[in-house]
Amino acid sequence: QVQLVESGGGLVQPGSSLRLSCGVSGAIWDYSAIGWFRQAPGKEREAVACISNNSRVRKYPDSVKGRFTIFKGNANKTVHLQINGLAPDDTALYFCAAGSALRASDWCGDSIDGYAYWGRGTQVTVAS
Repeated sequence: QVQLVESGGGLVQPGSSLRLSCGVSGAIWDYSAIGWFRQAPGKEREAVACISNNSRVRKYPDSVKGRFTIFKGNANKTVHLQINGLAPDDTALYFCAAGSALRASDWCGDSIDGYAYWGRGTQVTVAS
């Protein structure tokens, strides 16, 4: 059974850092890209990072490039999202998602349609 569980969110001050984690269960770990998305109240869900199954490809939108880093943990099927320099505009519910098995091992993308499995999200709130 496929399951994705996010953790690591919280209430932080501007300028702080957070490391979000996405625990992945099921065989999908062996062939899926992992993406991180976020959704703020009243806004559409947007991609903030993705990593291909073979870890050779990582992508970020210009809005977060240089502040967000996606990487796989050394054990336990986990993908992390390191966020530095948090600002109030980063306040959102952050989701991780696993891509379809039909994708190539070096694929990762920013379209919601490219991801078949989703976690329930972890809330990040940035306020002073």
